[in-house]
Amino acid sequence: MYNFEIEQPGTISDAVRALGQEEAQPLSGGQTLIPTLKARLAAPSVLVSLSGIDEMKGVCMDDEGRLCIGGATTHATVAQEAAAHYPGLASLAARIGDPAVRNRGTIGGSLANNDPSACYPAGALGSGATIVTNNREIAADDYFQGMFDTALEEGEIVTEVKFPVPEAAHYEKFLQPASRFPLVAAFVAKFPDGVRVAITGASNGGVFRWSEAEAALSSNFSADAIAGLSLDGSNMINDLHGTGAYRAHLCGVMTKRAVAAIG
Repeated sequence: MYNFEIEQPGTISDAVRALGQEEAQPLSGGQTLIPTLKARLAAPSVLVSLSGIDEMKGVCMDDEGRLCIGGATTHATVAQEAAAHYPGLASLAARIGDPAVRNRGTIGGSLANNDPSACYPAGALGSGATIVTNNREIAADDYFQGMFDTALEEGEIVTEVKFPVPEAAHYEKFLQPASRFPLVAAFVAKFPDGVRVAITGASNGGVFRWSEAEAALSSNFSADAIAGLSLDGSNMINDLHGTGAYRAHLCGVMTKRAVAAIG
């Protein structure tokens, strides 16, 4: 790694000020950034750690019945503390990576990085969550803008995520055993006014909603409802782990399994 300074602010306002420095970069759980630094693919002059900001930690319910999770909350904490309120999301968090990753990685870091195979983007998009930053609130449908690309602006950090709680939800993933990222995964959430389906791990454009499946499942919530649907594999990730056509096929398989698990 290159030499760098590290700052550990105790408040959001202090973190924002620190990020105003030249070549400063936020450090959340570090599960992506630290390996990137080790590989010398990034060389910030200042790392601003968000792990000591208590106001960005914790899980609670707000007055509107939404599950609110601080941006610096670890996956392990979400898995434990969200289980009573949103079991589908808690199950997603409980299956991210391995115990070391779950006890260091954070929801804010995952959403800010927006890895095309990450789990939390599917949970946020599938839930219709709101991503809260130090400046504004962004609907999940507007937040995810492509592979490793989000609506975040320079110096903007994810401070909280607000999840509407559906009637039922399930996250089904086909695990890539070497990385423990999903090769393809589907998050299905059933709300009173319709169904949302978010797919991760498949597309060159990152996480996306499968609108045709949503329409079919909103009319008839059963695995049979999407039996005749398919996705185009031409814009899917094509690598040594699977072709675009294979990933397109897995989108249907994982969605059907998620629906069947909800019942």
